[in-house]
Amino acid sequence: MSEVDAPRGRTCSRTPCFRNSRSRSGRSRTLRSVALLTSGVLVLPVLAGCTSEEGGSEAVAVPADIGHAGRNQIEQGGTLRWAVDSVPTTLNAFQADADAATARVAGAVLPSLFTLDQRGRPQLNPDYLESAELVDREPKQVVLYKLNQEAVWTDGREIGAPDFVAQWRALSGKDSAYWTARNAGYERIENIERGKNDLEVRVTFARPYADWRSLFSPLYPKETMGSPASFNDGARTELPATAGPFALQKIDSDDGTVTLVRNPRWWGEPAKLDSLVLRAVPRDRRAAALATGAVDLAEIDRGVADRIAVAHKDTGGGGSGPGAASAEAGESGGGSEQERSAGSAGEEAGGDAPLARERGDAGPARFSSDQAALRGFVVRKSLEPAYTQLALNGESGPLADERVRRAVARALDRRELAESVLKPLGLPAKPVGSHLALAGQSAYADSSGALGGQDTAEAQALLADAGWTREGARAAESGTKAGPEKSPAAGSPAAGSGPTAQSPAAGSPSAQSPSAGGAPSAGGSGAPGASQTPPAGAGARTGAAGAAAPGTGDDKPGAARPAAAPLGSDGDKAMPEAYRREGGVAGAYAPVGTRAPGRNPVAGPLGKDGKPLSLRFVLPSGPGSESLRTVGERIRRMLDGVGIRTEVKKVAEDSFFKDHIASGHYDLALWSWPATAYPATDARPIYAKPEPATDGSLLVEQNYTRVGTDRIDQLFDEAVSELDERKSRDLMKQVDARIWAAAASIPLFQRPELVAAKRDLANAGAFGFSAPRYQDIGFVKAKPAHGAGPATAE
Repeated sequence: MSEVDAPRGRTCSRTPCFRNSRSRSGRSRTLRSVALLTSGVLVLPVLAGCTSEEGGSEAVAVPADIGHAGRNQIEQGGTLRWAVDSVPTTLNAFQADADAATARVAGAVLPSLFTLDQRGRPQLNPDYLESAELVDREPKQVVLYKLNQEAVWTDGREIGAPDFVAQWRALSGKDSAYWTARNAGYERIENIERGKNDLEVRVTFARPYADWRSLFSPLYPKETMGSPASFNDGARTELPATAGPFALQKIDSDDGTVTLVRNPRWWGEPAKLDSLVLRAVPRDRRAAALATGAVDLAEIDRGVADRIAVAHKDTGGGGSGPGAASAEAGESGGGSEQERSAGSAGEEAGGDAPLARERGDAGPARFSSDQAALRGFVVRKSLEPAYTQLALNGESGPLADERVRRAVARALDRRELAESVLKPLGLPAKPVGSHLALAGQSAYADSSGALGGQDTAEAQALLADAGWTREGARAAESGTKAGPEKSPAAGSPAAGSGPTAQSPAAGSPSAQSPSAGGAPSAGGSGAPGASQTPPAGAGARTGAAGAAAPGTGDDKPGAARPAAAPLGSDGDKAMPEAYRREGGVAGAYAPVGTRAPGRNPVAGPLGKDGKPLSLRFVLPSGPGSESLRTVGERIRRMLDGVGIRTEVKKVAEDSFFKDHIASGHYDLALWSWPATAYPATDARPIYAKPEPATDGSLLVEQNYTRVGTDRIDQLFDEAVSELDERKSRDLMKQVDARIWAAAASIPLFQRPELVAAKRDLANAGAFGFSAPRYQDIGFVKAKPAHGAGPATAE
């Protein structure tokens, strides 16, 4: 699944990425990774469901597909070669350029006090904790951790309170010498002390923190967190001590590998594998790496899944679709349910075309040899905990008017888009209904009713109410000179009553690269390095007041900017009565535009005062982005049907975020956000209302749509401080309904997770939400000689 990722920011080994404890008044820094959906990376939908009386979601999560097998079925020993995008540039998960490979290493070698289950719920990790409880709420929140008495670092020292204290001090934001990417939660801690004995750690909070389970995972040794030098520079390439089923042996940047070996001091169930090698393999080379035996496990795109399916089909056995393989070993037998229902991916959506190209590129003999080798793999699939959205930049231009944003949203058939991506993979094809949770999570509820579904007539009425009409486009044709846009009438949605947050400048502000003293733009979760990803963490800034936005005025000749909405406007209005009757969240709204006299289909482009309605639609180019561009083309046709023209601009993947999304040089764009078990903490910077900085720039954190409201911010604050879990979830559902109503981020579908695995590899594959149990991963024991075929783990 090739994918374009948002940059996680600059490397911090020489200059600080974040120097201030707060990126904006009253807000802590939080990093949420951004991942771009491309080609085979395309995503699938989550099942939108209602909320049960207990607060849980009725939507069903697609389970992990890892070829489960019991430990007694796994061979002792062996090496697993696991493909990653690149060698991690840092081993410190709290630095801005930490990436997916950083997280993979940390998960195998460092303590995680809470891990996620298949439904994305945090679960206490008994390898490190006997218990973790909220023991006091008043006068202050107190959490008591009781540690596993056998838990030790590789140097023999017990894991204890000194490690907790060192990590808190490094991440609290009080010492600017630590170049941290985030401090959310840690800045609320008042004190950490030893409990009744060395195995107890007592954490007292100055302010309530609902997401306290997110803290201290991963937990680093005090030697790493104890000084700015070891935190900023030392932890980039080495860890003085670890405490997981594996230990770090070597990072070889020249060879592109990270080698982990079984930890002899591990107190839990010992790792089945002798070693685990993470090997950097670009996405477009993974088919070859699998065929040549360079890797045993790799995330792949749709094209590689098709090749594996065809390889099995050519032999007349082993299954017919992605992930299909004979069910001979493991406990589930017959393959996963997803595999059995998939059908042949190679037969869907023109699957033969890429195969034909590969035959031509590699030559018949080489292609045939590779196909024979690919028969030794199966494709495991699930839903990745991430969703793809259509983002609408509300900073300037037509999309500064919330009526135009809502018209774009109402023009989209989200179900059609989801089905185009998911049906060929045999995965559920319903649109995502929440910005803050996915199917199966307790916080999931479909709040899309706050905006409304696909309705061409309503989209046209909204556009007409905003002044975009066929007659407005004809003004240019009749020789009317295009002048500056008229200021919206007082009281209209565009006159400051919408949820748009604008720069106070008269012109469109341009984005600046973050300085050492400021927080860079949002971070990513895939390919590492500042050159490939957009800035990570809180604090993306758009340029100084009065500066013209590069590439905006010239891209749309004659298209002047509408008057900016006042920065302090909230935009909350009365919620439509229909949604209230349907049990929507009180206070959420989707203002309904005045219906135009005529509701006939638009028979041509729209315009206003002689200026055409045209939006810049930015998509990444490159061989891994075909599927993304296909989705973009479907969206273009849907918008064209209501009179909205789009100017598709294909840009290099390494500049997509840095030069277009983070800087605000786009109107429409597609990318993905990862889901989280802690939305009150992790989602806030994505939807927080942009605010002016002291230098006149606009601080957007990770809110690249530049749209937000005071009420959304207030609800986030209430949710993260509410220790009653049910009440906190209810507040988050109110937040989500208001985000839908603002119509700046339109969730489309949940991404599919496709992983190629050796047939006999067990307990690894498409993990979905669940955290890997690295000690259980291994190869299935060989069957007796009279058994038919090789051992498999299904």
